[in-house]
Amino acid sequence: MGLVSDSHRAVIEPLIPRPPRRRDRRGRPWKPTRDVLDGIVWILRTGAPWRYLPDCYPSYQTCHRRFQQWRANGVLRQILTWLADQLGVGRGDESFIDGTYVPAKRGGLCVGRCRAGQATKVMAIADDRGLPMSVSIAAGSRHDVVLTDQALDASVVDVLPPRLIGDKAWDSGKAQRSLADERNIELIAPKRGGKRPSRRAQDGRALRRARRRWLVERLFAWLKAFRRLACRWETRAENYLGLLHLGCIMILLRRW
Repeated sequence: MGLVSDSHRAVIEPLIPRPPRRRDRRGRPWKPTRDVLDGIVWILRTGAPWRYLPDCYPSYQTCHRRFQQWRANGVLRQILTWLADQLGVGRGDESFIDGTYVPAKRGGLCVGRCRAGQATKVMAIADDRGLPMSVSIAAGSRHDVVLTDQALDASVVDVLPPRLIGDKAWDSGKAQRSLADERNIELIAPKRGGKRPSRRAQDGRALRRARRRWLVERLFAWLKAFRRLACRWETRAENYLGLLHLGCIMILLRRW
């Protein structure tokens, strides 16, 4: 059962390096990349444990091992970067940033206690079409605004839009000055409730852009539709981040 269409597979399969052959030519032949990719996407969509992978796919050990190879070699991020460049992601004049909590059942790195319990915080930046520009993870106890630089550094586009729009958590004069001075980015965020009006550089026209923050919220909805991303079961933080990259790849392929 192919979960990745032939047209999408034709796009990304040439970007996946072929497994090297042993010099003595011993051992079993490598399973086809298309079958392994379908098996990994099945795990991503269903959220099932690897050992429950159906028999119509290669063994779960093969799929898990190949996924870890792609993650360790940076293949998934390279595919995401290539797709973002081909689709023109982040070429508008604004982007949207936000964070969400994901329960982390098995602990590990990038896990902290917050109002959602033991959780990992997923930071994402969406462009003006709601397509993913950046995904990164941190402990759930970290505040959104202190993870801004990390999210920007994780971007898969070379040139960032000149405006970054967040919610009330980004109502920080220090963050605004830092982004303006170091990255030449205007940070736009509505005022927190109960604060007295201040004479900041943001007028009503700039704050109207915050009404389009639903784009990054929709991106989180798209990502959490993959059940393996809605709850973190990976002990290794890098494996969960690799699954996030794969989820973003599947989202971008819808626009291909």
